[in-house]
Amino acid sequence: MRAFVFPGQGSQKVGMGLELAEASAAAREVFEEVDDALGQKLFQIMKEGPEDALTLTENAQPAIMANAIAVLRVLEKEGGIALADKADFVAGHSLGEYTAICAAGAFSLADTARLLKLRGQSMQAAVPVGVGAMAALLGADIEKASALAEAAAEGEVCTVANDNDPTQVVLSGHKGAIERAVALVKDHGIKRGVLLPVSAPFHCPLMQPAADAMAEAFEKTPPAALRVALFANVTAAVVTDPAEVKRLLVEQVTGRVRWRESAIAMKDAGVEQFIELGGKVLSPMINRTVADVSVTSVVGMADIEAILKDI
Repeated sequence: MRAFVFPGQGSQKVGMGLELAEASAAAREVFEEVDDALGQKLFQIMKEGPEDALTLTENAQPAIMANAIAVLRVLEKEGGIALADKADFVAGHSLGEYTAICAAGAFSLADTARLLKLRGQSMQAAVPVGVGAMAALLGADIEKASALAEAAAEGEVCTVANDNDPTQVVLSGHKGAIERAVALVKDHGIKRGVLLPVSAPFHCPLMQPAADAMAEAFEKTPPAALRVALFANVTAAVVTDPAEVKRLLVEQVTGRVRWRESAIAMKDAGVEQFIELGGKVLSPMINRTVADVSVTSVVGMADIEAILKDI
């Protein structure tokens, strides 16, 4: 069995998508369609920067999605395959869940771009700059990270945002609490804590205004039927019902990304081959979480040609 997985924020870099666009009309069409949907020259920012414009959440989210869908479209149109025939499951990390749902045919590309733009804007607007923060805990499992979050909270929000793999957990919440957590890592047997260069504290209760904004958006743009079953971030379990997908996407804004558990659940469901489209971020996490599986990152044309021989 095979799962296609899609990366989240942090996988963006200036120059992304350029090689694909130069080599393939199918990729160029994706970038043009996203630009048209957003009414902005996003692909120009992806190609040329400046980096601070690309890292803005409202640009990074649709850019990462567009890059991954471009890889998928090249695979499908030039490789002559259909995702629905080749994938048993899809999953994505945070914003990558939207990419996965788009890949599974439940959101159009244009709608996915607009939803992610709104998600980025509403996440940014939910918490004033400087009020929230996030930190990656290296050499931490979920138990140690949870104990640290509880110790550092002191009445403020400090929660596990991403359970990425057995060695990496991300905390999110009020800036003071996150800084206290970083200062306390050694006391909790954690190798180190690193403040992340993010503009808002994602996946914690402070994001409730953004969750409300997304709930409203999904009333106008609900997901359709999925052609491939999704492993959802907040449950680490399979979901196929569009109403349930919608509910979980709203919950995901404030909820924990249970990526480690998702990788385990996919393997338990029979997945032997994981293919990450558009990045090289999830592959190492999966390798650190489950054994005896094949994990491949597909980013450029050479990767696409190689994977076509393997699926």
